[in-house]
Amino acid sequence: MDQGGDQEVMKFFIQTFGCQMNVCDSTWIEMSLVKKGYRRVNVETDADIILVNTCSVRKKPEEKLYSFLGRIASLYKKRPYIIVGVGGCVAQQLGEKIWEKFPFVRLVFGTDGVASVPQSIERLIKEDGLKISLLNFMDYYPERNLPPYKDITKNMASAYINIMQGCDNFCAYCIVPYTRGRQKSRHSSNIIKECEMLVDAGVKEITLLGQNVNSYGMDKYGDGVSFVELLRKVSNIKGLKRLRFTTSHPKDISDELISLFGILENLCPSIHLPLQSGSNNILKKMGRKYNKEDYLKIIDKLKKINKDIVITTDLIVGFPGETEQDFKDTLEMMKLVGFDSSFSFKYSDRPNTRASKMMPKIQEKIKGERLSILQGLQEELTNHSMERLKDKIVEVMVEGISTKQFNKNRLSYKGREPGNRIVNFLVPQNMKLNIGDIVTVKINKIKKHSLFGEVIY
Repeated sequence: MDQGGDQEVMKFFIQTFGCQMNVCDSTWIEMSLVKKGYRRVNVETDADIILVNTCSVRKKPEEKLYSFLGRIASLYKKRPYIIVGVGGCVAQQLGEKIWEKFPFVRLVFGTDGVASVPQSIERLIKEDGLKISLLNFMDYYPERNLPPYKDITKNMASAYINIMQGCDNFCAYCIVPYTRGRQKSRHSSNIIKECEMLVDAGVKEITLLGQNVNSYGMDKYGDGVSFVELLRKVSNIKGLKRLRFTTSHPKDISDELISLFGILENLCPSIHLPLQSGSNNILKKMGRKYNKEDYLKIIDKLKKINKDIVITTDLIVGFPGETEQDFKDTLEMMKLVGFDSSFSFKYSDRPNTRASKMMPKIQEKIKGERLSILQGLQEELTNHSMERLKDKIVEVMVEGISTKQFNKNRLSYKGREPGNRIVNFLVPQNMKLNIGDIVTVKINKIKKHSLFGEVIY
C-alpha cells in the first residue's frame, strides 16, 4: 500500500489451517478479492492484507495460529498499516477475545461470516481504526456471491464446493457443532449452479464437502433433494470428468449411496470413512452411534461394489479411558479393513465437549507410543495398497509439472489417479500437457508416498 496517497493495487495473503472446508472458504475469499482488483501474493511480508483461516478441531492447529500471529505482530510493528483478519473455527471459538491478545487484528470472522469478508475488508481500508467481528450463526446457509470463475480458474483442474455447514452429531470429542453451528444444508439448485459454472470455466474434478455429507438435506433447511440425488445431478453435468465427496459418517451411509460407486462413471472409487476407534467400548463413549461390526458390514458392501475402492479413515488414540485392549482392537480393525491411508491423532481436550470432562485421561507418553505403533502399521498397509498398482495402467489427471525431475532428457509431471494417490510420471520428448488433462500412465515404481510411471499411448 502506498502511504504517500497514491492509489495502488492492494496485495493480500491468506494462510489456511485445517480441513478442506477451510480451503474452500479461503479459495472463495481469494477469488472474491481478485474480482475486486486486489492481487494475491505468496508471502505475508509482501501483503497489505493478511488473513488466516483457522482450525480448532485439535489443539495443534490452534497452536499454529498463535505462532503465526506472533510473527505477524513483529511485522505489524514495521508496517502498522497492514490489515489483519482471523477467521474459521478458532475465531468462532474465541471471538473478540482475540483482540485482547492480538490488538492489531482488525477482522474476526466465523464460518458463517465468510460471505461478508470482502465487503468488510473494503470498510477496513476506508476507516482507520475500525474493527469488525462477524461471529453470529445464521439460521440458514449463508449463500455467497459467485465470482467470475472463467477469469480466475485458468490453472484449476479441481475444485471444492461446500454443500452444507455445521453438524448435529455432537460426538463427545468434537468441537465442530460449537464452532460451525448446527447443520444447515445448502439449496441444491445453488450447488448445481456453482458446479456448472466451475465446469464451464474448465474445472474437471469437483469434491462436494460437508461435515457429514450423508445427512445432506436431512435438516429443516433441506429442499427435498437427498445426497444420493444430489450426486446424480452433479454427475450428469456435461464435461465433469471426476466427482468426489467428503466426509461420510458411517451411521448415515446408505446402500443406495454405496451402489453409486458401481453406477456413476465419473464418481471416483475412493471414500473417506472415519472410524475413530476400533473398540466398541470407545465408540460408545465417543457417541459415534455405530459399532465395529456395523462398520465392517459397510466395508464389505463397498468392496463388493468395487473390489479396488480406496478406503481412507480418521483414527484417534488415547481417548479418555482407552485401555490397552481398546487400542489393540483399533489395530485389529485397521488390519481387517486394510485402510489405504489414514489421518491419525492423539486425543486432546477441546472446549465445551463431553470428552473434556471424561476420566481417566491417558498420559501423553502412552498416547505418543500408541500413535507411533498405529502409524507404523498404517505405513505397512499403505505400502501394500500401493504395491497392488505396480505394473498397472491408470488414468491420471495432470496437476502440473513435478517439482522433482526424474530424467534430464524428459519432462516429469504430477497428478492423481482415481483413487486419489499422487502419481509422478515421465512424458515423451516434446509432449506438453496442461493442468486438467487426463493421460494414461503405466506404474512401474512404488515410492514411499507416491507412485511413479510413464505415459503410454
